[in-house]
This record gives sequence, C-alpha cells and structure tokens, in this order.
Amino acid sequence: MRQFFGACLAGKALGRWNFVVTDLVLPAKNFSQNDEIDLVELLRSLWTQKLLIALIAGTCTFLAGIYAFLATPVYQVQSVMRPALIKDLDELNRTGIYELSPSAALSRIGAALDSYENRLGYFKSNPQLFASLDREGQTLEQAFERFNETSFAMQMPDPKKADTLSPYLGIQLTYPHGIDGVSVVNGLVAYAIQRERERLGRDLQAIIQNRLKNLQLNITSARANYETSKEARIVQLTEADKLKRVVLQDELTALRQQLKTRRENRIQQLGEAIHIAKSLGISKPTTPSALGQDQRVSQGSVVRTEVNNQQIPLYFMGAEALEAERKTLLQRKSDDFTEPRIAEITKELQLLESNRQIEVLKLRENEDLFLTDLAAWHAEEARLRNLRIDTNALQLVTLDQVATEPRRPIKPKKLLILVLGVVLGGMLGVFGALVRHLLRPKQQHAYPLLVDTPGAGSN
Repeated sequence: MRQFFGACLAGKALGRWNFVVTDLVLPAKNFSQNDEIDLVELLRSLWTQKLLIALIAGTCTFLAGIYAFLATPVYQVQSVMRPALIKDLDELNRTGIYELSPSAALSRIGAALDSYENRLGYFKSNPQLFASLDREGQTLEQAFERFNETSFAMQMPDPKKADTLSPYLGIQLTYPHGIDGVSVVNGLVAYAIQRERERLGRDLQAIIQNRLKNLQLNITSARANYETSKEARIVQLTEADKLKRVVLQDELTALRQQLKTRRENRIQQLGEAIHIAKSLGISKPTTPSALGQDQRVSQGSVVRTEVNNQQIPLYFMGAEALEAERKTLLQRKSDDFTEPRIAEITKELQLLESNRQIEVLKLRENEDLFLTDLAAWHAEEARLRNLRIDTNALQLVTLDQVATEPRRPIKPKKLLILVLGVVLGGMLGVFGALVRHLLRPKQQHAYPLLVDTPGAGSN
C-alpha cells in the first residue's frame, strides 16, 4: 500500500496504472481456479476466531436465558372424575319415576363441563378469578371466549381402545401466571355438578307434576265414566222394569179374557147339559150303566162297578147339580182365583212398583268407593306428593383426582431453551467464522498486487 501511494504521489506514467489493474485481475483469476479447501487451514482459522464464536454463542445463550427467565410461565392442571357408586344413586332410582345410571350421570357431568353456557356462567359468577383476562377494548364475553378456546380441554378414554379399566372424564386447564388455575378447575367442576343437580331436581319435579296431573285426569275420567255408567244402568233397569210390567199386564189381560171366555163356554155347556138332563129325567147325578135301572127291584145289597175309558157326558151330573153350577157361574164377578198364574203376575207387578236396585244406586253417597282403580291412584298420588329427594345431596360422580397446585410450569422449559440457545449460538458463531474465513483470502490477494515487481521502476 505504501508503494502504491508512493507511486501515485511520484507521478508515474499511465502505463504504470495499466500494470496495476492487470496485476489485480490476474491473481483473482488464479485464485478462482484454486477451489480446493484446506481442512487444516480451516480449523486453524476457526481456532483463531474462537473468541468470535464464543461471543456469538454467549450472546444467543444470554438472549435465550432472558426469554426463559422473563417469559410468562404457563401452568397446567386437571381434574378427573369416574362413575358414581350404585348406592349413591339408589335413592333416586328407587322412586320408580326417574332412572339414572352411573355412566349416564358421568356423561351428563361431561356435557355440563363442556357446555359453553356453563363455563360462561361460572366466569360471570366468579370475576375475581379471571381479573387478569381483562383487556381494553374487549368485552368480558370476548375475553372469556378466547380463553375458553385456548385453555380448556376435555379428557376421555379413546373408544378405539378396549383396554380401559373403567370410564373416566377429565377437564384440563392450561393457564398463564396470574390466574388461580386450581380454583378455576375445582370451582368449575363443582359449578357444573351443582348445575346438573339443579337441572335434575327440576326434571324430577316436572315429572312428578306430570304424573300428578295424569292421576287427576284418570280420577276425573273414572268419575265421569262411573256417573255415565250408573245413569245408564238406572235407565237400563227402568226400561227393563217397564218392559216387564207391560208384558205382565198384557199377559194378565189375556189370562182374564181367557178365563172369561172359558166361563162363558162353561155356562153354555151347562145350559145344554141341563136341557139334556131334563129331557132324560136326570135330576141327580148318575152313570150310563145306572140309567134305566131305577124301576128294577133289587134284592139285597147291590154294588155296581163301571169301567169306562170315555168321559161321561155332562148331563149325567143331573139337572139339579148343573143348574146350581150354572147359577154360580152366572153370579161370578172375577175369574182370577181360578188361575194360579194370575196370582204370580200380580205378585210380580207389585214387585215392579219399586226397583230396590235403582233406589240403592241413587242413594249412594261416597261413589268414589265404587271406582275400581281409585284406591291405587290415591295411593300413588299420596306417594308422589310426599316424595322428598334432596338432589343437592346426590353424588353424581366420584372425584378421582382434584386439581392441585402444579410443581413447575409446563412453559417455558428453561433448561431446554438454554441448551437450544447454546447450540444455536455455537452454530451461528461457527457459521460467522466460516464466512469470515472465506472472505479473508480475497482481501489478502487483492492488495499485494499493488506492490511493485522487480524492474517495474525502470519503466
């Protein structure tokens, strides 16, 4: 360099400048042709630049340490639940109106925990737990929605794996420093369980009220049906009595007419028989065999016996007897006593004057006693009204693991960040040293070309 500037100051000829430019180009050409790398020279160069490598590595490690120790720690907690015992739900299932299995109860709690509405309700009811989420320009719902999307995660067994001993359900929360994650998770679990208990109580009360309404409807329908059936029964009995009375009266009238006709026919027969008896001179009762034997004189006691399979004509009764009978028949005012059926009809008509079964039906006071299923319905109604189940005391799930204070944050991982800082810093330091080594030979070959060669000063 001193020679170059000396030549410039001495005012050498322009040909000398030509020489300088030519010498600058030719060594560069020679250098480009030498593309082999000397590994020993490279290692020697890196060793001579060890301070640069250490400086870059230390700087990266320092920056990584700053991030590791100044970044906001992120923690993670979880709570795990398993199905409740059978005895815990026995009181509810024994009611006979609501059945809830342990697995179904666990599913309901899982749905409650996963519900955005329940999470938002818990967020609004406990604002002190989420005070650090407040951001200017954001509403509470917006702040919670972002926190809900990134922080909560549900845990449940994989349905594809059959080696799970028993079903479980968990909720996991990833939260930054400044939030009481343990209280958030445990409080959310208790809030979801309490909300599900309240919902279960409302469902139970609704079912009971519906059952009571159904029982009242059944009782009202049964009473109306009973009243209708009773009135129909009374009408049926009344119609049957009326029909039977009409039939008996018709039968009585027919019988009396028959007896009257029979009596008149008898009188006619008696009249003819009296005329015949008088013609034959029969005044006393006699027999066909005895007719004409009155003039004979009998000696001793005579006993006549007559066997005849034909009916003896009426006139053999004698005119006196026939006239007495005819006179009696003419004086008769009623023939009812001659027919036993008339007495029976009279008795039946008298019984039909008042139907005791109808009177008993009308005189019933407590008609509910005659309803077939009323006693069972009243018993069921009394049972439902006196049914008392404290749903707040129901243990819907078993808390297998409650959220506890974490021992260390999950992020940032300080040791890993420091190691990565050291490795990255070392890599950057070595890379910088290599670049510097590759650029150094060009600078060394460029400037010596300006040095005068032997005999150059003579030109």
